[in-house]
Amino acid sequence: MKKKLDFCLVIYFLSISLVAISVISGCGKGEEVATEPSGHVFMWYTSTVDNSADVGKYSSIVIDSLGVPKISYYDGSPNYNLKYAVFNGVDWDTEIVDEEDSVGTYSSLDVLCSGYPRIAYYDGTNFRLQYAEWTGVTWEIESVNGVGNGTDCSLALDSNFYPRISYYDASNKHLKFAAWNQNLATWEIETVDGSGEVGKYTSLALDDNGYAAISYYDDTNDNLKCARWTGSDWDIDTVDNGNIVGVYTSIALDSNGYPRISYRDDYNGHLKYARWTGSTWITETVDSSTSNVGAYTSIAVDGSDAAHISYYNGLWGDLKYTKWTGVTWETETLDSSGNVGQYTSIALDSDGNPHISYYDVSNTSLKFAEWR
Repeated sequence: MKKKLDFCLVIYFLSISLVAISVISGCGKGEEVATEPSGHVFMWYTSTVDNSADVGKYSSIVIDSLGVPKISYYDGSPNYNLKYAVFNGVDWDTEIVDEEDSVGTYSSLDVLCSGYPRIAYYDGTNFRLQYAEWTGVTWEIESVNGVGNGTDCSLALDSNFYPRISYYDASNKHLKFAAWNQNLATWEIETVDGSGEVGKYTSLALDDNGYAAISYYDDTNDNLKCARWTGSDWDIDTVDNGNIVGVYTSIALDSNGYPRISYRDDYNGHLKYARWTGSTWITETVDSSTSNVGAYTSIAVDGSDAAHISYYNGLWGDLKYTKWTGVTWETETLDSSGNVGQYTSIALDSDGNPHISYYDVSNTSLKFAEWR
């Protein structure tokens, strides 16, 4: 999305002369890992974002053009709302986005260069896909499709900031794709894959042309699949056809626009990773340290094309993180304070530093980990 990124840089440099960018401060434990030549010590910090009731499931994080972390997430029992959090430089500001009936699961967040958020999510009362956008004054909310589908949704904005959403059609058990048509002022919806029961655990990324790449689970064959728009049709691959692989998928694109996918080998309980070389898919097991790791994966790719993955260790109830060093996977446990690490979402700042939102099961709260 080169046009969008270039424009963001313009906005960034204009804004930086007017706004002092606050250094993100986290409260909690840190681990000394690396030191810059200047003497700065890099550490992991964890903090609690929201601990009001049962909050933090289905989190989605974005770092905006000013380096500010923003998170959409689900406020569960007893409220059943969609919530949104922004770091103000000192603490987290949180607000309710949608409280109409039971809404907010499967939230997926993206932002404009202005920092204004856009969120796709599921309306569990009316069984439909919803879309919310902040105007600067209020939240405008609309339904994307009809009743019966919209779970497992993933949102990305194209170079013109028009929304694109992949999701699971539970009524027909197919993978669907919704694109906003600005000229017609309507949502255009199509079936991407209707071959059996397919489309759960969708994750969406857009290349510089705005072409979509979607990773998802083939429930009929227990496989990981990837669909890529060529400009005229959907090119669909089976990425990994091992025994029950492909749940908890997350996709990101490298500098060539090639997909990188993190996912769980559900049969063995391991974290796996797949990358497209331009001619073939290469898959590997990243973490097999226990028989229950790799759920709730989220992936990001930095400027050096190194993959960063956050995920859950279900055996010990820990938040884990791994990064490709160019030679091997460097893996560590970031938070082990109780049962933590479900519903992870990872984003990188402009320096390639990771920031992770996740759910604290023990305290039913939304947490945040950052490398700084």
